[in-house]
Amino acid sequence: MWSRVKIKMKKILNQMGYEEKGRIVEIKTTDVRRKLMGMNIRTGKEVKMLAKQPLEGPVAIEVENAQTSLSQKMAKQIVVEV
Repeated sequence: MWSRVKIKMKKILNQMGYEEKGRIVEIKTTDVRRKLMGMNIRTGKEVKMLAKQPLEGPVAIEVENAQTSLSQKMAKQIVVEV
């Protein structure tokens, strides 16, 4: 009998698809980590991709039922396990 095993993979936050969910596993730089902590975004939190704007525009995400947007520069520093 076959069992379904969900394979976890890591992505950079801005590479997530629309409505995709994942858990933050790493924030690469200290200065970005500090800014995000003030927004209650830190490792271990579940995040959901809501929207991505074209041409290096911001990404909209949801963390604990709160919606916010981040610059592409910040989003590229966040590693998510999906």
